[in-house]
Amino acid sequence: MLMGMENTPSSMQLRRSGERGYADHGWLQSFHTFSFANYQDPDHMGFRALRVINDDRVAPARGFGSHPHQNMEILTYVLEGELSHRDSMGNGSIIRPGEVQRMSAGTGVFHSEMNASKTGVTHLLQIWILPDRPGYPPGYEQKAFSDEERQGKLRLVASRDGRDGSVTVHQDVSLFAGTFGQGEEARYELAAGRNAWVHVARGSVELNGTRLEAGDAAAIGAGGALHLVGKDAGEVLLFDLA
Repeated sequence: MLMGMENTPSSMQLRRSGERGYADHGWLQSFHTFSFANYQDPDHMGFRALRVINDDRVAPARGFGSHPHQNMEILTYVLEGELSHRDSMGNGSIIRPGEVQRMSAGTGVFHSEMNASKTGVTHLLQIWILPDRPGYPPGYEQKAFSDEERQGKLRLVASRDGRDGSVTVHQDVSLFAGTFGQGEEARYELAAGRNAWVHVARGSVELNGTRLEAGDAAAIGAGGALHLVGKDAGEVLLFDLA
């Protein structure tokens, strides 16, 4: 578990939005759940294999120029706007809300990400997961998950085996996404020995009786039942990790 986090009676540990690192680059505003770039906090280096959750807002027609990655599973989840992707594997795409992109950096890849709009801000989460071993060949995948698939339920969007139409990651992790209106509920049983990280992307929800707002997160260890209740147009990512 992470140190320096708020404890709750249900044994969850909370990471509140306002405690995150923050960087303002003018064209990019970014909140860092875990240590990243110039934000370094030894108490928040990641959770299990989950290494990065960056909550980014990219100005119109701006973005990240071509840059390298290696030995990392990178997931992109767009909340608003569109993100243009290009990489050294020859892939080019537009990522929109409801779509999940997985790029396995493996032995090495270059890519760029740009706000595809000349007028609107793009809001996205970029997620890094450590692979189960180094040296995989680079890979790319992108899939769409409809609003209906995620409304009032937890939809599997990434997994080790690619089951149920999810994108495939080289790690023992299952990532679920869900949107929850007022009073909508979902339950998830975390198996013994498993760990969960719950991140609220937008709105607010209640998790096991504790209210979480946009940008808040909760770490849960050693298995157990998770109960999510929508409060204000909540959008949630749930990571089930070894």
